[in-house]
Formats: sequence, structure tokens, C-alpha cells
Amino acid sequence: MEAIKISLSDYVLTGGGANGESYDHKSDPNTMLKLYFPGKIQQPLDEMNLARKVYELGIPTPEPGDYVVTEDGRYGIRFKRIIGKKSYSRATGDEPDKVAQFASEFARMCKQLHSTHLDTNLFDNVKDRNLRLLEENPFFTKTEKDRLGRFITDTPDEDTAVHGDLQFSNAIFVGNKRYFIDLGDFCYGNHLFDIAMVYLCCNLSPEPFIQETFHMPKSLAMEFWRHFAPEYFGNDLPLKEIDEQILPYAGLKTLIIERDTGEPMPVFREALKSII
Repeated sequence: MEAIKISLSDYVLTGGGANGESYDHKSDPNTMLKLYFPGKIQQPLDEMNLARKVYELGIPTPEPGDYVVTEDGRYGIRFKRIIGKKSYSRATGDEPDKVAQFASEFARMCKQLHSTHLDTNLFDNVKDRNLRLLEENPFFTKTEKDRLGRFITDTPDEDTAVHGDLQFSNAIFVGNKRYFIDLGDFCYGNHLFDIAMVYLCCNLSPEPFIQETFHMPKSLAMEFWRHFAPEYFGNDLPLKEIDEQILPYAGLKTLIIERDTGEPMPVFREALKSII
């Protein structure tokens, strides 16, 4: 796919993340731009193609537009802008008294996503992704990798949708409309790999990271999880049992974090002690 050339002077910066920045069009309120940092060419193209497949499945996500490149060689994707939207993390931080409402709404979105069956020939398996990350990781010993690999492989297979980066900042709403965003790691497989990210963001991440990324104190993020878990898993399962089930999958997220930071992360590795 050939990228369409655009001028960044037509856009205004609105936010940023680990991989790039987001912009709104200055004169077209219906257009937003997700622009990757310099040097990333294949990643936005892959996300563009994946975003179209996900949108065509009927999963609620902003409509993808064009694959674009700016004058300085940065690549990105244009999307249909959701005007007036707010993420569930921002909404919770702004209105902490509504934490139960927001957590329950997000949990219901996740349950619906994880009940969506996919053609497994069209998407990656979440287990395969984790096994590739494990193989590439330079910080685990061979024995640790063997044990983690068995844990991943032994996880029961599912043919349902997995967001891939299920933070509560990656779900937005306006009015009665709800959408998932940042689906660049979308795949299929066991839902526990996905819910693990919710758990990590709410319970394992350090206070400064939660404050900066999710705009709330860690105590509020942990309360979010306490409301999310029973809505997602049902009230019959005690929260302690849910946490114990999720914890090692949350620990596996260190494979992504260590890849991106280039150093071991003891705070997340602690969650893997039952495996290694």
C-alpha cells in the first residue's frame, strides 16, 4: 500500500504514547491522525491493514481512513474522529465517584469482545505472540524460558477476539456509543492474556506511572479493578481467586515491557514466581 503524502501543518498535536503521537485536523473536525515516531514504517502499515479487518468484523472501533506519510518521513494512519470522546481511564480520574459505573461498563465491553469468534486463519494467536516475545527476551534463563513456555503452551486455546493491549485508556465513549482504540496488537486466543493487562494497569504498575498515564492515584485504579472483576467474571468467584488466576498472565506482560525498555523489570517478574 502506497502512503498518501500529507502536511503536518494541517494538524494540531493532541496527545502522545509509547509509539507515536495523535493529531486532530485543523479544519476537518471529523479527521484525526495517529502518527508514529521516526523510523517506523512497517508498523503503521500493519496496523492500517489490521484496523480495517477489525472494523469490518463489526467490532466497535473508529473507522480507519488512509495510510499517510508526512514531509519529514513519518508514517501514520488517519481515522474518523470520535468527537467529544473520553477514555475510561480519563473519565474515572475526572469523576472518581463514578468508578463503579465506568468499571462495569468497560467490563461489559470486554466480555462482548471476548465472545466474538474469529476466523483464526486471518489473525495471529496470542500464544504464538507471547512465545515469540519469550524467545527474543535476553533476560530470562533457559530454565525460566522453558517453564514460561510450557505455561503459555498449556493455556487452553480459544478462537475469540483479543484486543492485545487492553488498558482502560484504550476504550472510549461518547454518549451511549463505546469504542475500542489502538488495536495494533489485535489477535485471537485465551481471554486471560487480555484481562491480564487490565490487572497489571490497575494493580501492578507503580504509582507514578498510573498517575501520569491514567490520570488517577493507584488507589483509585485498584478500586476500578475491584468493580471490574466481578462484572466480568461474575459474583460467584471470590476476588482473591480471580487475582490468583490472572497474576501469572499479568506477569507475562513483562515480555512486552522488557522488550520496549531494554532492561529486566523486577516489579512485574514477581508475578511470575509461581511459574519460575
